[in-house]
Amino acid sequence: MTRRLLLSYLSLMALVLLALEVPFGFVYARNELNRFSHTAELGAVTLASVCEEKLEHGRASDLPEFARDYARRTGSGVVITDRGGTVLTDSADATAVGTDLSSQPDIATALRDRPATGIRDDLVPGVKVLFATVPGGSGDTVPCVVRTLYPLTPIAAKVHATWVALGVVGLGVLAVVALIGFALARWITRPLRALERATTQLADGRLTDPPDTDRGPPELRRVTATFTRTATRLQHLLHAQQAFASEASHQLKTPLTSLRLRLENFEPHLAACAQDSLGDAIDEVARLSRMVQGLLALARLENSAITPEVVDLDAVVADRAAIWTAFAGDQRVGIAVTGPEVGQVWAVAGALEQILDNLLSNALSVSPPGTTITLATTTATADDGCTVELHVIDQGPGMTETDRQRAFDRFWRAADAHHDGTGLGLSMVQRLTRAGGGDVALNAVPGGGLDAVVRLRPGPAVRPRRPRTAVPSAQSAGTAGCSGSETSTRVADR
Repeated sequence: MTRRLLLSYLSLMALVLLALEVPFGFVYARNELNRFSHTAELGAVTLASVCEEKLEHGRASDLPEFARDYARRTGSGVVITDRGGTVLTDSADATAVGTDLSSQPDIATALRDRPATGIRDDLVPGVKVLFATVPGGSGDTVPCVVRTLYPLTPIAAKVHATWVALGVVGLGVLAVVALIGFALARWITRPLRALERATTQLADGRLTDPPDTDRGPPELRRVTATFTRTATRLQHLLHAQQAFASEASHQLKTPLTSLRLRLENFEPHLAACAQDSLGDAIDEVARLSRMVQGLLALARLENSAITPEVVDLDAVVADRAAIWTAFAGDQRVGIAVTGPEVGQVWAVAGALEQILDNLLSNALSVSPPGTTITLATTTATADDGCTVELHVIDQGPGMTETDRQRAFDRFWRAADAHHDGTGLGLSMVQRLTRAGGGDVALNAVPGGGLDAVVRLRPGPAVRPRRPRTAVPSAQSAGTAGCSGSETSTRVADR
């Protein structure tokens, strides 16, 4: 922003200088030429009067010396002709005496008793000159004509020096404006840069370096003070909310556990007709306990500093598949691992395990007996480069598009859900995935089922590896994108 302000100052001043100096330069050059032309014409008139007087007194022999003396004093050239246009003398000896010049326009005009001035480049070879040709008579007859020639080099040099001076003045003014503008721009933008740093810190969760409220223009000082008060209050509210969620979840764990134990102790003393109600109450207490555990986990996740690290995705997938195979076997559901080995990815410590546990738990709760849950690793090319994808694919009833858009909301459950979920699992999956710089999405599977896609940032190197040893499975997923590895499948042991 400092550069843009400085550029605007300099552009405005440059326009002002151009609007002032360029017309001044042209007006000065024109006035100098007019002044020079007027002076040359007056000198020629004076010289013509003297020549007329000499001719009237029969002193024509004095004209050559008189012309040369005038030429030396004025730095000009002098040509004198008689009443017929015949050269009487030329101070530069460029035209021979006796040459008839009556046919030349300026001489012919002067012979008709009218002066002529102008600029020509054919009178003196290689030099552009200002000529002033005047008649030398005060009556009806013109006894002589005087032509004076002045080279334009001195006036051109003077005009050029004036343009150079204007340029130097303009550059000096721009330099001064640049210094003043830079100081002014820094004074204006320093509070804005401080506000930018503060907003970045606030977006990261903690304002450690509040901006100064005593620098910059008064308007920005007021904005900075207002922002600081707002940020301080917002941090206080966020900390209070996070502390409440964390403390409330922690304090509810013990009463809920005690309540469940007391309800279970009632079981031997209740009639058979009340056993079902007692079981439902115990299930609700268990669900509430899981919800409290989820809230506590989310509160800890939001309150802690999150730093992604490099994790071996293949090892985590293999480990979680082996652990969940026993649970899936009890429901006659298979777990298959497919895709190439993708190596390391960026993730929060322990996050991949929690992500897979939540996704596998959800998939297992909706998978009919005899189906397979597929864990597929792939690499793909995205706008920002190569990404690693982890797919958790089930063969359950799937979800509508509306339900998939709301599935990551906290405490949200589908209207036709037939399991005791808390509505916090997918929210935690999304939070953990984004904390590592990735993202998660739910896609429909053709023919029924749901594909939970976890996109992760690749580690230091994602390269083709040895495909997994494969045996046929109920479902497989292919790879596409930047690894180029062949897809393979392995069904986990039951």
